[in-house]
Amino acid sequence: MFNILTLNKISANGTAYLTEDKFFVSAELPSPDGILLRSADMHDFFVPETLMAVGRAGAGVNNIPVDKFAKLGIVVFNTPGANANAVKEIVLAGLLLSSRKIVDGINWAQTLSGQTGVAKLIEAGKSKFAGPEISGKKLGVVGLGAIGVLVANAAHSLGMEVYGHDPFLSVDAAWRLSRGVHKAASIDAILAECDYITVHIPLRPETKNLINADRLSRVKQGARILNFSRGELADSSAIKDALANGQISAYVTDFPNEELLNVDGVIPIPHLGASTPESEDNCAVMASKQLRDYLLYGAIKNSVNFPDCDALYIGKKRFCVLHKNVPHVVANLTGLLADRGLNIDYMFNKSKGAYAYTVIDIDENNVNGIDDEFMKQDAIIRVRVI
Repeated sequence: MFNILTLNKISANGTAYLTEDKFFVSAELPSPDGILLRSADMHDFFVPETLMAVGRAGAGVNNIPVDKFAKLGIVVFNTPGANANAVKEIVLAGLLLSSRKIVDGINWAQTLSGQTGVAKLIEAGKSKFAGPEISGKKLGVVGLGAIGVLVANAAHSLGMEVYGHDPFLSVDAAWRLSRGVHKAASIDAILAECDYITVHIPLRPETKNLINADRLSRVKQGARILNFSRGELADSSAIKDALANGQISAYVTDFPNEELLNVDGVIPIPHLGASTPESEDNCAVMASKQLRDYLLYGAIKNSVNFPDCDALYIGKKRFCVLHKNVPHVVANLTGLLADRGLNIDYMFNKSKGAYAYTVIDIDENNVNGIDDEFMKQDAIIRVRVI
């Protein structure tokens, strides 16, 4: 029986995959084997020795100390693509909100309450809120992952001239991308040429303040920028300056901070990108399945700190070894098994950055003490026997 702690409310459609015969799911557990969460901050979380895996029902993992958990042998999963359609839809809404001054118009209309001749007042004042159509305009999509591809394709179908840039474009993403989307040579090319720019890249040290004063000075005059990825991708002070001097016309963000509130040209959306019942269900289902398959079978899919492993479990004794990505580890593991006269039926090994994962299935059942022998090696972080 595995204990699963939930740090946020997780859709029952997801936790249904953690069946009661093998899992106990609760919001109050002192020694969990696994954790499911959405936005809860784990950076100051007390980590019990029992914890083996964390499933984030969402794509971003900034709320999880991924590197710390890797060193402890805790596999962290996310759910890329599960909320992609929800975010795509709100990005399309953001394009229209930034262009047509819809929010300003609605807020102004509300101020007419109680006045006489409201219909005439609206007709007289509506010209203040005119804005261009998006059809025929150039849209630049920075980042062509699950969300970026959907946004690019949808915008193209709405009649926009779409340019995409992603130096790490995957083969799968390229297959899904519409043939009508143009390839941009660089982010700077998108900034200089496009009327609308939407950012869909993860927040990393090298991408923090990607949209900064220098880049904004080279943006096409009057461009509109959308950020539904992470707030820190854009320098808030630089955004305010660019709005004030007319370099950009609007900034739509799903991650507003205090500096951006009540600023003309800023449309602050309270992190609603994935706030749909469909998205929450999709993320919960994917995270729950990933947690289940790892704890029961040692399979890894969509981990952010260890490599994927789809090794089929056929019921034999299985060693799941999380270790540093250094030479001789596999040779030492197989050597220890040979010394015990144990025959290897199947073996998997793969690395991801500084860490690696090795799975070994053996024919015999007498494996007492093998995991302890494995752990005596300096490079070994954690060993599980299934």
